[in-house]
Formats: sequence, C-alpha cells, structure tokens
Amino acid sequence: MLPFDFDYFKPATLKEAVDLYRDLDQRGKKPMFFSGGTELITLGRIALAYTEAVINIKDLPECKVMHVSNDQLLLGSTLTLTKIEEANLFPLLTKIASEVADHTARGKITLGGNICARIFYREAVLPFLLADSKVLIVGPEGKKMVPINEVFKEQLQLKKGEFLVQVATETRFIGAPFIGIKRRQQWDTGYPLITIAALKLGRELRVAISGLCPFPFRSKELEASLNSDKPVVSRIDEALSKLPTPILEDVEGSANYRLFVLRNLLSDIISAFGKS
Repeated sequence: MLPFDFDYFKPATLKEAVDLYRDLDQRGKKPMFFSGGTELITLGRIALAYTEAVINIKDLPECKVMHVSNDQLLLGSTLTLTKIEEANLFPLLTKIASEVADHTARGKITLGGNICARIFYREAVLPFLLADSKVLIVGPEGKKMVPINEVFKEQLQLKKGEFLVQVATETRFIGAPFIGIKRRQQWDTGYPLITIAALKLGRELRVAISGLCPFPFRSKELEASLNSDKPVVSRIDEALSKLPTPILEDVEGSANYRLFVLRNLLSDIISAFGKS
C-alpha cells in the first residue's frame, strides 16, 4: 500500500489528459501520468514518489497502437513489454524487453513506463536509439514528432504536462542483424550489470548500453572508434576512452568490473559481426 491518498482520473482523449494535467497542476495536486503504475508503487512506498492526482493514460487509443504503416512500425507507449514480446514485430526490442525484470512484472511494465522511468536501466530505449526512431509527444503545445536521439539525453526530455504517446521506427532497421546481451552479477531476474544492444547496418556497427552509467546511452564517438580500421584491441581501447561518466559503482558491481565486462562484450560483438 502507498502511504498517501490520491485522486484518480481516466481521460478518454489525449486533449482531455493534457487539460486535466494543467488544471490539476494549477490546483497544486502534483499530478502524474500513469500507465502501469509499477514505478509509482515501487518509489511511493519508499517516499521517492508522491502525487495527489493520477491521470491514467493506459487505455487511450493512440497509446495502444501496434502496427506497421507506410514502412514504419508504430508502438504505443502503454503497450506492456509482454505484448511487445508476444507480437515480436521488432526482434531486437523483443530480445531486450523479454529480459526486463520477470514475466509477471513484464505484464505490467509498459513501453513508455520503462523509457521514462527514473531507474537507471530503462533498457527498452536501447533499440530505438540504434534505429533512429521518432517519438510522438503530446502536451500543452500540442503534438510533436521528434527524433529520439534529439530528445533522449540521459532521459526523455519531457516538458511539464507532456507525455509519450508512440514510438515510430522505420522497418529497414527492424530486419537488420542484431545482438542483445544482458549480463547479471546475481540471479536470472536480478538487476542487470550491463545490457548492450547492437545493430549492423551495412558495414556500420551501432551500439547502445544500459547499466554502465546512471542512464542508458548511445555514443556516436564510441561507434566511430569501433568502426575504424585499427586492430580490434585498439578499437576497443579507444571506444572505452569515449564513454560518458560516471561509471556506476554499486552492489551489482564495481566500476572496474563493469568496464571489464563491457570490454569483453564489445570484443564478442565485433567477432560475431565479422568486423575483426
């Protein structure tokens, strides 16, 4: 149980959701958009999240789409990771999503909830960063479709009153060769030490990483090093010098251990894609 009460609202349209947020915010209710509730329940119990008004967007039609249209895969933000896994329309996303938490939790965690979460990992964003996907965001200023690599800077940069509606990915990325690897220090469904996703487009290797830093990321500088013509060891050394900071150091593993694991993962990926 949460240690606080809140009002509950279930709008029927995107506009109603946005208007509700504005009105509740003006009344000092600290409103929160809600799709699965996993994070609110988890963080609310330990006093890291608080709201006096929840706006449930889970059943908004635009947030539930899952289909291919005009060479684009559209995925609604309130689809659960289980539904995405079962449909398997984006194999790399399926691979990454299928290893988030456990089966029971994946039936509640939504795509948007994972991408916009406050926890470090947010693995579901990795395939979209690699595929130059676009995100549909709605808020007080209306709708906007923007490249995810422009608005995801350590986290999705949402303004007050905005929420994620859909993610659009060109189908040419979906069929590209891929690798998704998760390394854990503890049990099969424990928090990850490092999750790495990779796509190969022609001769170009793309890599996105979660669990190394307090945020998921894709680094084009790191990719440039990996795609150079230098020997593999030199490429990896140079790539590791381009990492953002800080490197996490916690109960899952030290910073040095994480870098050791990442070095081996990069070597395995280069070998698997035949870029030696």
